[in-house]
Amino acid sequence: MDSFFKTLPTVLRAAGESPEVVEAAVFAAWKHAVGEGLRQHAVPTKLAHKTLIVAVADAVWQKQLGAMKDQLLFRTNTLLGQPLLNQIELRIEPQMVQRVAPKTAEVEISSNEVPLELWSAANEIHDKELRRSFLKAAMSALQRSGKETE
Repeated sequence: MDSFFKTLPTVLRAAGESPEVVEAAVFAAWKHAVGEGLRQHAVPTKLAHKTLIVAVADAVWQKQLGAMKDQLLFRTNTLLGQPLLNQIELRIEPQMVQRVAPKTAEVEISSNEVPLELWSAANEIHDKELRRSFLKAAMSALQRSGKETE
């Protein structure tokens, strides 16, 4: 997959101004930029005038991802090899997010329970089993600390 993203800037230059190719490339770069853990919570739906429209499930995801927009914009444009995006607009569209959510979760923990910071940290772990173990351990620790304070 990394080799695909290394050639993406060349493919985009060769395709010229084709809106369909640009949109497909932006969607692919976005999915790679947000990582596996956030991909199902931030679904690209449209590219319009250098603005990527991204569907999120609710206001909580909108706020959390809103805090990361600049970083995600930079990552996406870096993967594209050129500034094809000027901004990201996060829209609450739970139906769109539910359509692309996987039928089985990668971890046994509900993704709604996992704080965004943990998903971000887990995305840095490339080994799937290690990532799952990390999330289980982190969530277990959070649950224990929450019970102790109650």
